[in-house]
Amino acid sequence: MLDLEKLANLRPSKKIPTGIEGFEHISQGGLPQGRATLVTGSSGSGKTLFCTEFLYRSITELDRPCVYVTMEEPIEDVVKNVIDLGWGLADFAKNGKLGLIDASMEAFAGEEVGAFNLKGLITQIKVAIEKIHAEIVLIDSIGALFHHFHDERTIRREILRTVNAFKSMNITVILTSERLEEYGLISRHGVEEFVADNVIILRSVLEEESVRRTIQILKMRGNPHIKGEFPITISNTGLSIMALSAMELKQSSSNVRCSFGNKRLDEMTNGGIFRDSILLVSGPTGGGKTLMCATFVEEACRNNEKILIFAYEESRQQLMRNAHSWGIDFEKWEKKGLLKVICHYPEAFGLEEHLLMIQREIAAFKPKRLVMDSVSAMERVSTVRNFREFVIGLTSFVKQEEVCSLFTSTTPRLSGGDSITEAHISTITDIIILLRYVEVGGAMRRGIAVIKMRGSQHEKEIREFEIDQFGMHIGEPFKNVQNIILGVPQTSGMPEVDRLEEMFAHGE
Repeated sequence: MLDLEKLANLRPSKKIPTGIEGFEHISQGGLPQGRATLVTGSSGSGKTLFCTEFLYRSITELDRPCVYVTMEEPIEDVVKNVIDLGWGLADFAKNGKLGLIDASMEAFAGEEVGAFNLKGLITQIKVAIEKIHAEIVLIDSIGALFHHFHDERTIRREILRTVNAFKSMNITVILTSERLEEYGLISRHGVEEFVADNVIILRSVLEEESVRRTIQILKMRGNPHIKGEFPITISNTGLSIMALSAMELKQSSSNVRCSFGNKRLDEMTNGGIFRDSILLVSGPTGGGKTLMCATFVEEACRNNEKILIFAYEESRQQLMRNAHSWGIDFEKWEKKGLLKVICHYPEAFGLEEHLLMIQREIAAFKPKRLVMDSVSAMERVSTVRNFREFVIGLTSFVKQEEVCSLFTSTTPRLSGGDSITEAHISTITDIIILLRYVEVGGAMRRGIAVIKMRGSQHEKEIREFEIDQFGMHIGEPFKNVQNIILGVPQTSGMPEVDRLEEMFAHGE
């Protein structure tokens, strides 16, 4: 007979945090306590790592004892797989924080007599739970049951028997299962997801010759959660979920300005850039972008401000040599602890790994300024959508940390023109500076213009500038040259050519 009074007093399940970076946001608090969660995914998607990290964080950060039941891999392999991560499962077992049960086929090898069921295994797990007062049980993976049962109804019955046995004890149960397709059946046999209260799908998809891992909460019975797929990355500290929806526009706004390191450019921007700004310098190859970065770096170091450089198109030796050719000594600032240079090819990692590395380097070095030369290089290792997610994640993070940042973007044409990067970054950057080549009287010259500056007036003219061994020299505005921004400059007469030549001849 139903206990109506008991039913009337039921409350929503309390959520317990997993400790996995980003998961509490997309799950809005963690996993429901006392319920069963299925974690499913193809081979290599990170199922076992997700679950093992949940156990590790539960033991070390929340003091929740756990039981780990392995049904496929021998227990020695399970322990060995996470040693490099510093997760000492064997030590937890010795200290009474973790119960290890080997239910793999190797452990139970032998002749079967009579009908196979899970009563013995359930009893063994219950004993382990009571011994260490466990609150969480992980069974990895229930797909092994299909080696013993061949009838779908029997399989479903035995899984339900197992799950309900522990739910009645208010134990949080985690099950893992394999799937054959990234966007096909939820689980290999199409049964596992129906006996679980919550379903989490991990995917490992090959996109343009790069592997991209994602996580999706398919269902969470009776509990709210954020829908959709979120990129994840695996590092030497575990899993990290890149949830763009977790990023909030709550950073403070500063009226304090800092210098570019060039007096004329400061004048063009009405006194320099705001300390919490993101600056995009866009131009063709050889247009002066790296020189602007070097000037920006030197100005920060002269003011005893830490600055971090991420270079994706030049090696460390090239950066040092180029800066030295303009009289800027990067090595001196490195020795003083004010400068840190990190060089990687974009192809070295996926975009999620790059973003995670940038975030951690900023958190460790704590710079006041940041340079990325060039962010457009990331376009070639990702899809348009993934690149946009990377840009949003990057700009949101540096805004949150209030790091004054300079990004460069290489335009596809020598004369300038639009780029994918400009379309993606222009709406979330505070300042955009365009560098252009200008042909005047058969000679190649350079032009510079500030086309956007949030919260401040700025100069609208396009000025000429030169590069020599002392750096960048910005001259007077072009007066009789049109369509420079469009990449098809046209002069209205020879007087402009004569004026420009005379101006630079006298060092103006």
